[in-house]
Amino acid sequence: MPRAIREQQMLDAAIEVFAAHGYHGASMNAIAAEASISKPMLYLYYGSKDELFAACIRRESTRFLDALTGAANPHLKPKEQLEHGIRVFLNFVHDNRTAWSVLYRQAMYQKEFAELVLSSRERSVELAALILRSSSREERSNDEYRLMATVLIGAGEAVADLIANGAVDTEAAVALLTGLSWRGFAGKRPDS
Repeated sequence: MPRAIREQQMLDAAIEVFAAHGYHGASMNAIAAEASISKPMLYLYYGSKDELFAACIRRESTRFLDALTGAANPHLKPKEQLEHGIRVFLNFVHDNRTAWSVLYRQAMYQKEFAELVLSSRERSVELAALILRSSSREERSNDEYRLMATVLIGAGEAVADLIANGAVDTEAAVALLTGLSWRGFAGKRPDS
């Protein structure tokens, strides 16, 4: 089997085990068993559990950001752009629940991996700010768009957790988050 395919299978297995047992509860033995390989082979590809966990974070972060980047569509009307971006984000979480658990919930609270997650979140905020700026009819400062994007990403992450746990319907969440964001971002400024 080609190395690239084997690496992806190992990462898939690792994400399942990390999601089920947490970072500290997961063992390289369990990951090797899930991947149907030997433990020495797992160590050959990924020298430690830390390296393996970091590789999982990098891969899932890249997949997530690629999905969000692909969501940008300047041909849509502004509200449709917002809704489409939110839908892509929440559908990604729905379709990748275990990866979401590892990437945004477990890794964030592991000091040695939090930087990787924060970097991914920062890129998400930058992308959201760019979409908000391109779809806005108002002139605002970059700082305002950045703050709006931070609010949108934070709310999205909270809703994503509910989706990942199966607590809410994805389409209902898309509609609600789009409506709240659209009305909120279009609202009157306190100084006007």
